[in-house]
Amino acid sequence: MNYYEALQWIHSREKFKVKPGLNRMKWMMERLGHPEKKITSIHIAGTNGKGSTLTFLRNLLQKQGYAVGSFTSPYITRFNERISINGIQIDDEELAELVLDIKPLAEQLADTVWGEPTEFEVITAMAILYFSRHSLDFALFEAGLGGRLDSTNIIQPVLSIITNIGLDHMGILGDSYEQIAYEKAGIIKEETPVITGAERDDVMQVINQKAAKQQAPVFMFGKSFTSTHLKSVQNGECFSFTTSDYEVSTLFSRLKGEHQIKNASLALYAMELLKAADFIMDRDYYETGIESTFWPARFEKVSEQPQIILDGAHNQEGTTALIKTMMKHYNDNRIIIMYAALRDKPVEEMLTQLKGIADELWVTQFDFPKAMKAEEISQLISHNRLYVRMNYKRALEEIRQTMNESDVLLITGSLYFISEIRKNFE
Repeated sequence: MNYYEALQWIHSREKFKVKPGLNRMKWMMERLGHPEKKITSIHIAGTNGKGSTLTFLRNLLQKQGYAVGSFTSPYITRFNERISINGIQIDDEELAELVLDIKPLAEQLADTVWGEPTEFEVITAMAILYFSRHSLDFALFEAGLGGRLDSTNIIQPVLSIITNIGLDHMGILGDSYEQIAYEKAGIIKEETPVITGAERDDVMQVINQKAAKQQAPVFMFGKSFTSTHLKSVQNGECFSFTTSDYEVSTLFSRLKGEHQIKNASLALYAMELLKAADFIMDRDYYETGIESTFWPARFEKVSEQPQIILDGAHNQEGTTALIKTMMKHYNDNRIIIMYAALRDKPVEEMLTQLKGIADELWVTQFDFPKAMKAEEISQLISHNRLYVRMNYKRALEEIRQTMNESDVLLITGSLYFISEIRKNFE
């Protein structure tokens, strides 16, 4: 089996959609000799900020000299990004070999009461197996959907992190903050510390209840540790970080937005907890760990002239953070927004938010099963300078030709759209 055949088989699992539950993962792990027990893992769940927090933590750990595996989703440029070691994505040959290991198990599962595994379950199993075969110090796992019944919840982490909790994937996770928090809090394991960036009282009540049942200590942003935004500069954010026994007065993050300072702080406190658990951590490397962190499609400037920014804000909380960052860095510029989205998102609400900062609003579409048509999107919003284009590539060229040096183009919406359009800038 070659790489392209392997990818084709993985993507064929898409037809099995989302099937919450851990029985298929347990079955596969048992037949693979429990590779999940051979790795030292850290589990990250939440609505927004999972990928950024994981990447901050990976860079911090790498600066200490540790070998670190990362499992993330979705990918931005290439599928292999989802499984990496020290930021280097799995090579094509090893990916194909992993499929050869997992495919027979998937076929055997078809004959059980649980049925064939989904695409995400297959990729999760591949990542666990891959990490178990390499001499890693840590493996970082980003939960896919929710947490409690997510396929990544098969791992037994030394530490859990729950970023913020927002209203997303409500058709699967529930339509209230409490219900969604219950699913995310499902990653909390017995006597395993949990760090959280959640702010709402109702959400914290759910997290604390679950942690109490598991006798897991909870460390909350704003109480156990905190950060202060010092200033926004052209290339990022300056901030300080404080715990009860440690303080660093100035850190610099290349990831723009105050929400990224919070994500960096979650990662920094994870380092402090690992240090307290007798892992060797030198605080002198924290500064370079934060500063070296880069995460594509998170307020990423892909063109300087004209100024073009990509951001995969795909829910209301993410859009709120994006708007705040735009106002902080580009309040004096004319802002043009290009937008495309998937059907299962609160598109009307997000467009209403974006409309408030857009001098021009361009809606478009892309080739993806759940993508909305540009005409459909246009019917959800009114704007005195609204442009509807079915071909996003032509729209991009059209916009570029009208931009002057002080204009800024923000391309946002679905992360799958951002992944597609980013190819034009590589």
